[in-house]
Amino acid sequence: MDHIDIESNEILRRLPPHLKQFIKPQNYEDYSPIDQAVWRYVMRKNVDYLSKVAHHSYLDGLKRTGISIERIPNMYGMNRILKEIGWAAVAVDGFIPPNAFMEFQAYKVLVIAADIRQLENIEYTPAPDIIHEAAGHAPIIANPDYAEYLRRLGEIGAKAILSAYDIELYEAVRKLSILKEAANTPVEEIEAANAAVEDLQGQSVDFSEMAKIRNLQWWTVEYGLIGSPASPKIYGAGLLSSIGESTWCMTDEVKKIPYSMETASQGFDITQPQPQLYVTPDFAYLMEVLEEFANTLSVRQGGHRGLAKLIESGMVGTIELSTGLQISGKFNRMIQNEENEVVYFQTEGPTALAYREKELIGHGTAQHPNGFCSPIGKLKGINLAIENMGPIDLKAYNFYDGKRLSFEYESGIHVEGLNVTGIRSIQGKLVLIQLVDCTVTYGDEVLFTPEQGAFDMAVGKEVVSAFAGAADYNSFPNLYHKSSTESIKSAKSADRLELEGYYGRIRTEREREAGMEEKVLRDTFQVIREKYPQDWLLALEILELASDDELKKAISTYLTALGQRRPVVKHLIEDGIQLIPSPSSAGVSN
Repeated sequence: MDHIDIESNEILRRLPPHLKQFIKPQNYEDYSPIDQAVWRYVMRKNVDYLSKVAHHSYLDGLKRTGISIERIPNMYGMNRILKEIGWAAVAVDGFIPPNAFMEFQAYKVLVIAADIRQLENIEYTPAPDIIHEAAGHAPIIANPDYAEYLRRLGEIGAKAILSAYDIELYEAVRKLSILKEAANTPVEEIEAANAAVEDLQGQSVDFSEMAKIRNLQWWTVEYGLIGSPASPKIYGAGLLSSIGESTWCMTDEVKKIPYSMETASQGFDITQPQPQLYVTPDFAYLMEVLEEFANTLSVRQGGHRGLAKLIESGMVGTIELSTGLQISGKFNRMIQNEENEVVYFQTEGPTALAYREKELIGHGTAQHPNGFCSPIGKLKGINLAIENMGPIDLKAYNFYDGKRLSFEYESGIHVEGLNVTGIRSIQGKLVLIQLVDCTVTYGDEVLFTPEQGAFDMAVGKEVVSAFAGAADYNSFPNLYHKSSTESIKSAKSADRLELEGYYGRIRTEREREAGMEEKVLRDTFQVIREKYPQDWLLALEILELASDDELKKAISTYLTALGQRRPVVKHLIEDGIQLIPSPSSAGVSN
């Protein structure tokens, strides 16, 4: 079995446990001869067309990443080659949560949906597949400027705060994509799933930070153009992997707009072709816009707005205080003063404390299984934060081990208890004080009592950063929500297996070193014509290999009639014939 050997790649070894849970084996033997034919058709068509309209990095990258036109890439082989440009690839099951997807990018790991689109969806699939990921994303990351943009986008995106709406939309889109790609899904099920996505997309909801990052990703990484609006080239993977949209996007019917930070507020409909696209002058400009946008995020802004977003998300997030102390957990409350500054925060459930992304010893989720709370800010009377106190101030307020403390913050929060110990930063400043027999009050409200055990009080004047996820990933090994909607593997009928066998027979003939057997081509075509009158791709493959004029004429006549019977595939047949380096296409009318 061909699969990803995580232990064999130093890049993959660095991945945290909460990302490794999404990795699945590629199971290369599951690809049928029809799957291989679909890959070959799309790649031949794309390379022929994209050589004219794609950014030059695409064709160069195909060579550098070792992606073959003839066969679906083996993930193990891709990893050997990607390692040379500092990246790796993993197989996953379709759409994964947006924050997990971003974090993979931050680790310079390309996430590849191992499945491949059905023949019926050869031009475009709503689900991520290996054509989109391997043939779309991988070649472009061979360009160093673009690869660094992708990594940095992932790094920033992994800390962007989600909303509950983001998760609901993710689940709906994942379900729709699975149902559309599964064979024999009842039409009513697809319609219901599609309606659910449309309903969510139609809701008037403010974009979360993650939604804005996702918009930037969509209009650059997935559907980006480069150059000038008047003469753009394609670099977005969604366009590079879609033989339909890569042609459509270059027409005047698709509006071309200069790329800017405003794109973060431009939503998209994943189920429809894009009515407008954005053009960056070069890859370096993508990084400029990204850094400008990053300055608006809570990871750099902090404050009450950032903490409010974490509370609304209902997911594990982190705040960092001005001392560098980091608190990771599900935040459920904050108290603000008249200037809207955070003066108290609280989490519920497992919580961990860290400093510089490293969990403080003795302050993981096992120590704080039921949440964490603390006042922050300046002390009343001296207008000074504990972190800024000198030795005289500390002595005046009894901030020494074994001393009883009683002090009040400017906010009115009062703390009284026995100072047991403190933790200092590498700069020697207090970041945490542990008290016992401690009572914390805010007016008439009791925030903490001695019966709750030891009180670990965070030291900090303000919240300087707020971001999704944990400060130290080891604190939360199951950090990300994992969808319960599994991909559907339909059992293949005897008829389908027989058709796959004929595709396999023709593939064997193409790869035969001693030359092809014309009789095998003739006999297979006869079966296809009589038993599978809707199939067009195998007939095209036989036409490509045939040398007998009579057989070529018969196949050409068959394909012409098939195109007339099935207008939806007529252009696919004609495009396929144009790819054959032979005058045999003369028998097919346009």
